[in-house]
Amino acid sequence: MIDFNKIKGFICDMDGVIYRGNQVIPGVHEFIDWLHKEDKKFLFLTNNSCYTPKELQQKLARMGLDVSEDHFYTSALATAAFLKDQAPGCSVYAIGEAALFNALYDAGITMNDINPDYVVVGEGKTYSFDTITKATNLVRGGAKLIGTNSDVSAPIETGIMPACGALVSPIEIATGKKAYFCGKPNPLMMRTGLRLLNCHSDEAVMVGDRMDTDVISGLESGMKTVLVLSGVSTVETLKTFGYRPSAVLEGVGDIAKFAEEYDD
Repeated sequence: MIDFNKIKGFICDMDGVIYRGNQVIPGVHEFIDWLHKEDKKFLFLTNNSCYTPKELQQKLARMGLDVSEDHFYTSALATAAFLKDQAPGCSVYAIGEAALFNALYDAGITMNDINPDYVVVGEGKTYSFDTITKATNLVRGGAKLIGTNSDVSAPIETGIMPACGALVSPIEIATGKKAYFCGKPNPLMMRTGLRLLNCHSDEAVMVGDRMDTDVISGLESGMKTVLVLSGVSTVETLKTFGYRPSAVLEGVGDIAKFAEEYDD
């Protein structure tokens, strides 16, 4: 078991770790109280591109959780940062929510549905047959295909919903072009998270509910990893992967519980 008292920085996923849809997961209040009490550095690093850091801060506040806006980083921000670095001042055709558009605008990227440099796909209610048809033909015309994250599903109160990896797949299949994904497990996003925490990888732990994004991204970044079973993964899921997390817990509340027991 990891000695969580010796960990300086915590990078946590959100969907399936902190909440499912609009329901907070049991043990989360205790976990966040412990982070504050122990003065731990922490960052919520989410592949969900639908919300801005301010919206995420407000969402947690409605659940009774006190977390300031600077503790959030999203795949929308990671995508905008990647495009700004690759092609400053480029134009895109984007499918997604306002948070994605805001991140792109803030990075100096403009919208273009005629001859964009990139087609960018995130989750959102604007996704439709018309938008994927438009995106498909723009990619066929030479635009490069970018996805905010490779997750194929995300947990909600009633089960799961399709996520970006699933939503971008019709465009990939129709064009024969593969999307480049900017969210986890892309190491660019993990390095950004560690930089924001001002933490070295061997001093940090990645906490998530997915083996294929959260655990692998932490593992390949040199971090300790915790898989929680409060989201999409189960004990059976572990058997299908050739790597293992440092610890498997029922939920993040166990982190605070084990840390306090270790102290005793």
